[in-house]
Amino acid sequence: MNSHKMQGHLNESLAEEHHCYIFAFQCPDRLGVLAQVSNFFYQYGAFIKETASYNDPQSERFFYRCVFDDRLLSVPMEQFAAELEKLAVELNMDYQLRDLEHKPRVLVAVSKYNHCLNALLGKWKSGVLPVEIVAVVSNHPDCQSITEWYGLPYHHFPITAATKPAQESKILALIDKERIDLLVLARYMQVLSDGMCQQLEGRAINIHHSFLPGFKGARPYHQAYERGVKVIGATAHYVNRDLDEGPIIVQEVKPIDHKAGADEMVNMGHDIEATALTQAVRLHVELRVQLNGQRTVIL
Repeated sequence: MNSHKMQGHLNESLAEEHHCYIFAFQCPDRLGVLAQVSNFFYQYGAFIKETASYNDPQSERFFYRCVFDDRLLSVPMEQFAAELEKLAVELNMDYQLRDLEHKPRVLVAVSKYNHCLNALLGKWKSGVLPVEIVAVVSNHPDCQSITEWYGLPYHHFPITAATKPAQESKILALIDKERIDLLVLARYMQVLSDGMCQQLEGRAINIHHSFLPGFKGARPYHQAYERGVKVIGATAHYVNRDLDEGPIIVQEVKPIDHKAGADEMVNMGHDIEATALTQAVRLHVELRVQLNGQRTVIL
């Protein structure tokens, strides 16, 4: 019995030493794509632990994501990656391969409302959100105390119509300096310029109430209350040059009835926004989101 226990502990120890990786790609759909990828992994002893795929009949593209470990890998990881690059060229893949333990570096942008910022920082600090939040940037000083309570630097970059280009240049310089992988707009109440949107395409996520485009401008929840809506919600999406119309990642909704006042709707909306945004960030950094034109595939 002791030998069995010892072997069990040994197996657990060996399992802990397995190094895991995420591989995600999309490519033109054709007969045998999945077979070629599966054979490649089998050939080099990559042990697949999790897999998901989808072939879109409209765009005629194939989407795939897997998590694998190196317990039986027959070559060094560097050689495996080099051989994978050859397969990627053959299949015309747009792909990503990275260590599962790697935590993408995130910059959070915020204005005055802190409900989304609080959710992100709390999930990050507790280890639930697999990212490294590097800093917070804002056009107002309101969220400085909560940011510094978490031990993060707070960059206050005020903005006016006249200083907008210079202010955006500061943010982009900060992104370059800190090697930021993802910019998260956590109720950052500024419209990014077309140039900044283009530079950050696929690397910036925004959150907004899902009443858009029905209730634009100030006090959207109060507008919705006046119209007697029966559902409120939030949409997290990638940023592009079309205001609040980027590819959708996550949508959260909650039914309400006639008893809900405007202030109650605001509070409920804030909770939903925070949930949708943190979920979208998690999906993105786990390489589960694939752009498919103006739509997304979530694997």
